[in-house]
Amino acid sequence: MMKFLNLFRTNLFLAVGIIICSAWIITAVFANQLTPQDPLAQDISIRLQVPGEAHWFGTDSLGRDVFSRVIAGAKISIFAGLITVVSAAVIGSIYGGVAGYAGGLIDDVMMRFAEMVLAFPALILAMTIGAVLGSSLYHTLFALVIVAWPTYARIMRSVVISIKENDYIESSRAIGSSNMRILIFQILPNAIGSVLILATLDIGNQILFFSTLSFLGLGTPPPNPEWGSMISAGMKNFNSWWICTFPGLGILTMAVGANFIGDGVRDILDPKLRKNFN
Repeated sequence: MMKFLNLFRTNLFLAVGIIICSAWIITAVFANQLTPQDPLAQDISIRLQVPGEAHWFGTDSLGRDVFSRVIAGAKISIFAGLITVVSAAVIGSIYGGVAGYAGGLIDDVMMRFAEMVLAFPALILAMTIGAVLGSSLYHTLFALVIVAWPTYARIMRSVVISIKENDYIESSRAIGSSNMRILIFQILPNAIGSVLILATLDIGNQILFFSTLSFLGLGTPPPNPEWGSMISAGMKNFNSWWICTFPGLGILTMAVGANFIGDGVRDILDPKLRKNFN
């Protein structure tokens, strides 16, 4: 317990990141209970009202409460980023682990395919997939996973290649352990740290990516609130600064908090830096 508390004292950014992300995740989970007004309710008579006592973040062009829409939008934006990262990490880790452990021709063929996906500009590829499949939340998530998984595959492959030559792996082979058992129970647990670091750093990036696609009209269809689509709608009323500002701050704070956590996890798992927390 003392080491855990010492970790927070020696890494302020990690503590701040955990607080920020935890606050947003709790907000997303209980969004329906926390929204003071219906985020979909329209009232043209109060359209484009500045932030005030009745509407803390003002209202948009259709008279909807921006504060309620920011809270409701957190549920979609945050969980979209988390689902993308988890899915891409699992797919990429399995793919890269198999490629790195098999080696030879199998490794060459599998990694050339992954590099082919990486060769396309990520945003352009995601936009193309989203446009072909149509605008919906699930199609956008699918596009993001397709773009993201090769990065995890490359990381996992490189780590597996370095681990599989260790003496304890050779000992396992000598006593008759199957390749599947060695890969699942000995190599992957030792290699997962690098993937975990990448995943924590990637959460903020995926939230930004999802918001960008929503900004371009390829994310959650209206009138459902989502941070990227709210910013896109606010651009049509640029003088009403509050429509863009508050969902933008949501994206900014969540991305910064996730990056703080990623840096902290890297410091903890890196043996060269871990001594600073003892």
